Amino acid sequence: MSETLACWASHDAASRGRVRPEAPPLYRSEYQRDRDRIIHSTAFRRLVYKTQVFVNHEGDLYRTRLTHSLEVAQIARTIAGALGLNSYLAEAICLAHDLGHTPFGHAGQEALNRCMADYGGFEHNLQSLRVVDELEEKYAEFPGLNLMFETREGILKHCSRRNAATLGELGRRFLEGFEPCLEAQLANVADEIAYNNHDVDDGLRSGLITVEELAEAHLFREQYDIVRDRWPDLAGRRLVHEIVRRMIGRVVEDAIVTSRVALETAGPESAEAARHAGERLVRFSPEVGAAHLELKRFLRERLYRHNRVIRMTTKAKRTVADLFGAFMEEPRLMPEGHDHEAARMEALQGPGGRARAVADYIAGMTDRFAILEHSRLFDPSALV
Repeated sequence: MSETLACWASHDAASRGRVRPEAPPLYRSEYQRDRDRIIHSTAFRRLVYKTQVFVNHEGDLYRTRLTHSLEVAQIARTIAGALGLNSYLAEAICLAHDLGHTPFGHAGQEALNRCMADYGGFEHNLQSLRVVDELEEKYAEFPGLNLMFETREGILKHCSRRNAATLGELGRRFLEGFEPCLEAQLANVADEIAYNNHDVDDGLRSGLITVEELAEAHLFREQYDIVRDRWPDLAGRRLVHEIVRRMIGRVVEDAIVTSRVALETAGPESAEAARHAGERLVRFSPEVGAAHLELKRFLRERLYRHNRVIRMTTKAKRTVADLFGAFMEEPRLMPEGHDHEAARMEALQGPGGRARAVADYIAGMTDRFAILEHSRLFDPSALV
């Protein structure tokens, strides 16, 4: 596979490897192996019932964390192929980047972070790393999935300096200011493209925003005018899909062209050189970057802060906080195994250890399981 990659791509042979060395795979690359391990993980399957914007029970056709991750990976593979990057590594990062997300999306994360304020806080990127490094139970020889360094690096999209200082080589870039590998940079761009565009689609499907309102945003208006001019009678879902797919195409093409120029100008001769180029080399043009940011702000104000969304997120935050309080007070309310882990971690780390075990349990819940567990604990008429 190395013959098809550009010099600045991540090559298996130049990788920093796995924490626990393993014999190389016979019929696939190391990063293919990582992708496959992620797809077969329990945490990946749980994403199908975790919120993106709309809670699972609000409708069957809205995106979930799983469908979002698949869309991000598809976009990343296209861009990776055009830039000569390692598409298997980019795909692995994209499929794993949300494994640590709580139920109820960002609302659940905010609530759990507040609950954990006295115990080191909660960061979903760090939790995703914790999932693949420790919490998955799949292999006899090691905990977690034992992924390659570059995959783990890409999963850790954000990290506080305090936590980065505890991560050794993996956290060094947050302390010294250099960039992750190009495939990780690509995963960030693909994530932005996917969530902006599918939130437009889901927002329109929900009726919380309209085509006319979205036409205020340049990126949407540009494609809306093209579609309307070519198919003046197009309406409904076909109109929306035609606009959204063209929006995705517009920003993907811009990212490819802009990044290709940046790579050729910087001329990194290796993946390591690309990390130290002094800037992100996989990126949008200033024009499209600004339009993308405008659309993101529109969605924040008109969709994410819509009263119907706020009502659900308020209930979600209360659910997470109630669960955390109950399990901290009495860990034996958690299923057998989780309560033992809480006791083990408390013996090693004190109350912070118990809190981290409780956070692990709650973060692993799906939306519907969290709602059911809350009912079991706080509704006297509910079956236990």
